[in-house]
Amino acid sequence: MKTVWLTIFIASSVLLAVVILKNRLSWSWLRGFSLHLVLAAALLYVLNYSELLPPDLYIPLNPFTIGTVVALGVPGIALITGLQWIVV
Repeated sequence: MKTVWLTIFIASSVLLAVVILKNRLSWSWLRGFSLHLVLAAALLYVLNYSELLPPDLYIPLNPFTIGTVVALGVPGIALITGLQWIVV
C-alpha cells in the first residue's frame, strides 16, 4: 500500500511541476517571491549587524522570521522586534 501512495505522490508532484513550469504566470510569481525572500533575509541581516537595533536585541535568521517579514513586510519586522523585546 505504501508503494501505491508513493507512486501517486511522485506522479502528482511531477504533473504539478509540469503545470507550474508551463504557465508563464508562475514564473513571475516565483521570481517575485524569490526577490522578496532574498530582500527580507538581507534586511534582517543588516538590522542584526548594524547599530539600528539595541545591542541586546537580536532577530534570528530562520524560516519563521524570514517568512513573517516576507508576508507582512515592515510591520512583520516591527512584530518580530516587539516579540523579541517583550518575550526575551
